[in-house]
Amino acid sequence: MSETIKVPTMAEFMAEGKQPEVLFWVGCAGSFDDRAKKITKAFVKLLHKANVDFAVLGTEESCTGDPAKRAGNEFLFQMQAMGNIEVLNAYEIKKIVTACPHCFNTIKNEYPELGGNYEVMHHTQFLKSLLNEGRLKVEGGKFKGKRITFHDPCYLGRANGEYEAPRDLLQKLEVELVEMKRCKTRGLCCGAGGAQMFKEPEAGAKDINIERTEEAIETQPNIIAAGCPFCNTMLTDGVKGKEKEGEIQVMDVAEMIANAEDL
Repeated sequence: MSETIKVPTMAEFMAEGKQPEVLFWVGCAGSFDDRAKKITKAFVKLLHKANVDFAVLGTEESCTGDPAKRAGNEFLFQMQAMGNIEVLNAYEIKKIVTACPHCFNTIKNEYPELGGNYEVMHHTQFLKSLLNEGRLKVEGGKFKGKRITFHDPCYLGRANGEYEAPRDLLQKLEVELVEMKRCKTRGLCCGAGGAQMFKEPEAGAKDINIERTEEAIETQPNIIAAGCPFCNTMLTDGVKGKEKEGEIQVMDVAEMIANAEDL
Protein backbone atom coordinates (compact mmCIF):
# COMPACT_ATOMS: atom_id res chain seq x y z
CA MET A 1 0.00 0.00 0.00
CA SER A 2 2.38 2.68 -1.19
CA GLU A 3 -0.41 4.86 -2.54
CA THR A 4 -1.29 7.88 -0.44
CA ILE A 5 -4.86 8.98 -0.01
CA LYS A 6 -5.40 12.66 0.66
CA VAL A 7 -7.65 13.26 3.66
CA PRO A 8 -8.05 17.00 4.29
CA THR A 9 -8.77 18.37 7.76
CA MET A 10 -11.38 20.97 8.66
CA ALA A 11 -8.55 23.29 9.68
CA GLU A 12 -7.19 23.12 6.12
CA PHE A 13 -10.66 23.79 4.68
CA MET A 14 -11.09 26.72 7.07
CA ALA A 15 -7.73 28.18 6.03
CA GLU A 16 -8.95 28.17 2.42
CA GLY A 17 -12.32 29.62 3.42
CA LYS A 18 -14.12 26.50 2.20
CA GLN A 19 -16.87 24.31 3.67
CA PRO A 20 -16.90 20.58 2.91
CA GLU A 21 -20.03 18.87 1.64
CA VAL A 22 -19.78 16.54 4.61
CA LEU A 23 -17.63 15.99 7.69
CA PHE A 24 -16.38 12.43 8.03
CA TRP A 25 -16.42 11.54 11.74
CA VAL A 26 -13.83 8.77 11.98
CA GLY A 27 -14.42 7.66 15.58
CA CYS A 28 -12.02 5.97 18.01
CA ALA A 29 -12.19 2.51 16.40
CA GLY A 30 -11.72 3.86 12.89
CA SER A 31 -8.75 5.93 14.04
CA PHE A 32 -6.87 3.55 16.34
CA ASP A 33 -8.00 -0.05 15.82
CA ASP A 34 -5.90 -1.71 13.11
CA ARG A 35 -8.82 -3.71 11.73
CA ALA A 36 -11.20 -0.74 11.73
CA LYS A 37 -8.63 1.48 10.00
CA LYS A 38 -9.15 -0.69 6.91
CA ILE A 39 -12.85 0.22 6.97
CA THR A 40 -11.91 3.91 7.25
CA LYS A 41 -9.56 3.61 4.24
CA ALA A 42 -12.16 1.76 2.17
CA PHE A 43 -14.79 4.42 2.90
CA VAL A 44 -12.38 7.25 2.09
CA LYS A 45 -11.59 5.60 -1.26
CA LEU A 46 -15.31 5.50 -2.04
CA LEU A 47 -15.69 9.18 -1.09
CA HIS A 48 -12.81 10.03 -3.45
CA LYS A 49 -14.30 7.91 -6.20
CA ALA A 50 -17.64 9.72 -5.87
CA ASN A 51 -15.85 13.10 -5.83
CA VAL A 52 -17.26 14.00 -2.42
CA ASP A 53 -15.74 17.15 -0.93
CA PHE A 54 -15.16 15.90 2.62
CA ALA A 55 -12.96 16.71 5.60
CA VAL A 56 -12.08 15.17 8.97
CA LEU A 57 -11.40 16.90 12.29
CA GLY A 58 -8.11 15.02 12.73
CA THR A 59 -6.55 15.73 16.12
CA GLU A 60 -9.51 17.96 17.00
CA GLU A 61 -11.83 14.93 17.10
CA SER A 62 -12.38 13.33 20.50
CA CYS A 63 -14.45 10.31 21.55
CA THR A 64 -18.18 11.08 21.24
CA GLY A 65 -18.65 9.90 24.82
CA ASP A 66 -20.78 6.87 23.94
CA PRO A 67 -18.83 4.34 26.07
CA ALA A 68 -18.73 6.72 29.05
CA LYS A 69 -22.48 7.36 28.88
CA ARG A 70 -23.40 3.68 28.46
CA ALA A 71 -21.13 2.76 31.35
CA GLY A 72 -22.97 5.27 33.54
CA ASN A 73 -20.51 8.16 33.62
CA GLU A 74 -22.84 10.95 32.50
CA PHE A 75 -20.40 13.64 33.70
CA LEU A 76 -17.56 12.37 31.50
CA PHE A 77 -19.99 11.98 28.58
CA GLN A 78 -21.11 15.60 28.84
CA MET A 79 -17.52 16.84 29.04
CA GLN A 80 -16.56 14.89 25.92
CA ALA A 81 -19.71 15.88 24.08
CA MET A 82 -19.44 19.59 24.90
CA GLY A 83 -15.83 19.64 23.71
CA ASN A 84 -16.81 18.09 20.38
CA ILE A 85 -19.86 20.32 19.96
CA GLU A 86 -17.74 23.45 20.50
CA VAL A 87 -15.36 22.33 17.74
CA LEU A 88 -18.18 21.30 15.35
CA ASN A 89 -20.12 24.53 15.89
CA ALA A 90 -16.99 26.68 15.51
CA TYR A 91 -16.54 25.10 12.06
CA GLU A 92 -20.28 25.54 11.33
CA ILE A 93 -20.66 21.86 10.49
CA LYS A 94 -24.07 20.93 9.07
CA LYS A 95 -23.69 17.36 7.88
CA ILE A 96 -21.76 14.45 9.41
CA VAL A 97 -21.15 10.91 8.16
CA THR A 98 -19.60 8.16 10.26
CA ALA A 99 -18.86 4.44 9.84
CA CYS A 100 -19.60 3.79 13.53
CA PRO A 101 -23.24 3.33 14.62
CA HIS A 102 -22.29 4.32 18.19
CA CYS A 103 -20.94 7.70 17.04
CA PHE A 104 -23.92 7.97 14.67
CA ASN A 105 -26.50 7.39 17.42
CA THR A 106 -24.79 9.63 19.99
CA ILE A 107 -24.24 12.64 17.71
CA LYS A 108 -27.68 12.27 16.11
CA ASN A 109 -29.79 11.70 19.22
CA GLU A 110 -27.84 12.93 22.24
CA TYR A 111 -25.91 15.97 21.02
CA PRO A 112 -28.97 18.13 20.17
CA GLU A 113 -29.92 18.68 23.83
CA LEU A 114 -26.36 19.87 24.46
CA GLY A 115 -26.47 22.34 21.57
CA GLY A 116 -25.14 20.17 18.73
CA ASN A 117 -27.65 19.97 15.88
CA TYR A 118 -26.43 18.26 12.72
CA GLU A 119 -27.67 16.05 9.93
CA VAL A 120 -26.01 12.74 10.80
CA MET A 121 -25.74 9.75 8.47
CA HIS A 122 -24.35 6.25 8.83
CA HIS A 123 -21.89 5.44 6.07
CA THR A 124 -24.27 2.90 4.50
CA GLN A 125 -26.98 5.58 4.28
CA PHE A 126 -24.54 8.04 2.76
CA LEU A 127 -23.23 5.51 0.23
CA LYS A 128 -26.80 4.68 -0.72
CA SER A 129 -27.54 8.38 -1.29
CA LEU A 130 -24.43 8.64 -3.52
CA LEU A 131 -25.71 5.62 -5.42
CA ASN A 132 -29.18 7.14 -5.84
CA GLU A 133 -27.67 10.41 -7.10
CA GLY A 134 -25.60 8.47 -9.65
CA ARG A 135 -22.31 9.61 -8.12
CA LEU A 136 -21.24 6.10 -7.20
CA LYS A 137 -21.63 2.87 -9.12
CA VAL A 138 -21.92 -0.36 -7.18
CA GLU A 139 -21.57 -3.56 -9.18
CA GLY A 140 -21.13 -7.25 -8.49
CA GLY A 141 -17.45 -7.68 -9.12
CA LYS A 142 -15.82 -10.38 -7.04
CA PHE A 143 -18.76 -10.83 -4.63
CA LYS A 144 -21.32 -11.68 -7.31
CA GLY A 145 -23.30 -14.75 -6.29
CA LYS A 146 -21.49 -15.13 -2.96
CA ARG A 147 -23.57 -16.06 0.08
CA ILE A 148 -23.65 -13.11 2.46
CA THR A 149 -25.46 -12.66 5.75
CA PHE A 150 -25.77 -9.16 7.25
CA HIS A 151 -25.55 -8.58 10.99
CA ASP A 152 -27.64 -5.56 12.09
CA PRO A 153 -25.74 -3.24 14.43
CA CYS A 154 -27.97 -2.38 17.43
CA TYR A 155 -27.46 1.37 17.10
CA LEU A 156 -28.20 1.39 13.39
CA GLY A 157 -31.09 -1.08 13.38
CA ARG A 158 -33.19 -1.26 16.50
CA ALA A 159 -32.12 2.13 17.91
CA ASN A 160 -32.55 4.11 14.68
CA GLY A 161 -34.72 1.93 12.45
CA GLU A 162 -32.28 1.65 9.53
CA TYR A 163 -32.35 -1.85 8.07
CA GLU A 164 -32.54 -1.23 4.35
CA ALA A 165 -29.51 0.91 3.40
CA PRO A 166 -26.86 -1.76 4.07
CA ARG A 167 -28.99 -4.48 2.48
CA ASP A 168 -29.69 -2.34 -0.61
CA LEU A 169 -25.94 -1.86 -1.08
CA LEU A 170 -25.31 -5.60 -0.72
CA GLN A 171 -28.08 -6.37 -3.26
CA LYS A 172 -26.34 -4.02 -5.70
CA LEU A 173 -23.23 -6.21 -5.35
CA GLU A 174 -25.45 -9.01 -6.72
CA VAL A 175 -24.78 -11.23 -3.72
CA GLU A 176 -27.07 -13.96 -2.43
CA LEU A 177 -28.31 -12.33 0.77
CA VAL A 178 -29.30 -14.89 3.41
CA GLU A 179 -30.87 -13.68 6.64
CA MET A 180 -30.11 -15.08 10.07
CA LYS A 181 -33.10 -16.34 12.04
CA ARG A 182 -32.76 -13.28 14.29
CA CYS A 183 -32.44 -10.21 12.07
CA LYS A 184 -33.74 -6.68 11.60
CA THR A 185 -36.06 -5.74 14.51
CA ARG A 186 -35.25 -9.07 16.16
CA GLY A 187 -31.51 -8.83 15.58
CA LEU A 188 -29.20 -10.02 18.35
CA CYS A 189 -26.46 -7.79 19.78
CA CYS A 190 -22.85 -8.81 19.03
CA GLY A 191 -22.08 -8.37 22.72
CA ALA A 192 -19.89 -5.24 22.50
CA GLY A 193 -22.43 -2.43 23.01
CA GLY A 194 -22.90 -0.52 26.23
CA ALA A 195 -19.12 -0.31 26.76
CA GLN A 196 -18.98 -4.13 27.08
CA MET A 197 -16.32 -3.99 24.37
CA PHE A 198 -13.80 -2.84 26.96
CA LYS A 199 -14.30 -5.40 29.70
CA GLU A 200 -14.21 -9.15 30.14
CA PRO A 201 -17.59 -10.94 29.95
CA GLU A 202 -19.30 -12.01 33.15
CA ALA A 203 -19.34 -15.67 34.06
CA GLY A 204 -21.86 -17.65 32.03
CA ALA A 205 -22.29 -20.65 29.78
CA LYS A 206 -21.63 -18.85 26.49
CA ASP A 207 -20.48 -15.42 25.27
CA ILE A 208 -22.98 -13.42 23.22
CA ASN A 209 -20.61 -13.06 20.28
CA ILE A 210 -20.29 -16.87 20.07
CA GLU A 211 -24.09 -17.22 20.09
CA ARG A 212 -24.39 -14.62 17.34
CA THR A 213 -21.56 -16.12 15.28
CA GLU A 214 -23.25 -19.54 15.46
CA GLU A 215 -26.43 -17.98 14.06
CA ALA A 216 -24.39 -16.46 11.23
CA ILE A 217 -22.58 -19.73 10.49
CA GLU A 218 -25.95 -21.52 10.26
CA THR A 219 -26.66 -19.52 7.08
CA GLN A 220 -23.46 -21.05 5.57
CA PRO A 221 -22.12 -17.70 4.38
CA ASN A 222 -18.95 -16.91 2.47
CA ILE A 223 -18.92 -13.54 4.21
CA ILE A 224 -20.58 -12.08 7.30
CA ALA A 225 -21.21 -8.43 6.45
CA ALA A 226 -21.15 -5.84 9.22
CA GLY A 227 -21.73 -2.11 9.47
CA CYS A 228 -19.99 -1.41 12.78
CA PRO A 229 -16.36 -1.72 13.92
CA PHE A 230 -17.39 -3.24 17.27
CA CYS A 231 -19.59 -5.87 15.62
CA ASN A 232 -16.74 -6.59 13.21
CA THR A 233 -14.36 -7.36 16.09
CA MET A 234 -16.86 -9.51 17.99
CA LEU A 235 -17.88 -11.55 14.94
CA THR A 236 -14.25 -11.95 13.82
CA ASP A 237 -13.41 -13.28 17.29
CA GLY A 238 -16.42 -15.58 17.06
CA VAL A 239 -15.35 -16.95 13.67
CA LYS A 240 -11.84 -17.54 15.05
CA GLY A 241 -13.33 -19.25 18.10
CA LYS A 242 -15.18 -21.61 15.77
CA GLU A 243 -11.98 -22.12 13.72
CA LYS A 244 -13.76 -21.02 10.55
CA GLU A 245 -11.49 -18.11 9.58
CA GLY A 246 -10.29 -20.13 6.58
CA GLU A 247 -13.74 -20.21 5.02
CA ILE A 248 -15.71 -17.23 6.40
CA GLN A 249 -14.64 -13.59 6.19
CA VAL A 250 -16.07 -10.74 8.25
CA MET A 251 -16.22 -7.52 6.22
CA ASP A 252 -17.74 -4.07 6.48
CA VAL A 253 -20.21 -3.16 3.72
CA ALA A 254 -17.93 -0.28 2.63
CA GLU A 255 -14.97 -2.66 2.30
CA MET A 256 -17.03 -4.97 0.13
CA ILE A 257 -18.00 -2.14 -2.23
CA ALA A 258 -14.40 -0.88 -2.42
CA ASN A 259 -13.00 -4.39 -2.87
CA ALA A 260 -15.58 -5.38 -5.48
CA GLU A 261 -14.01 -2.74 -7.71
CA ASP A 262 -10.42 -3.18 -6.47
CA LEU A 263 -10.20 0.48 -5.50
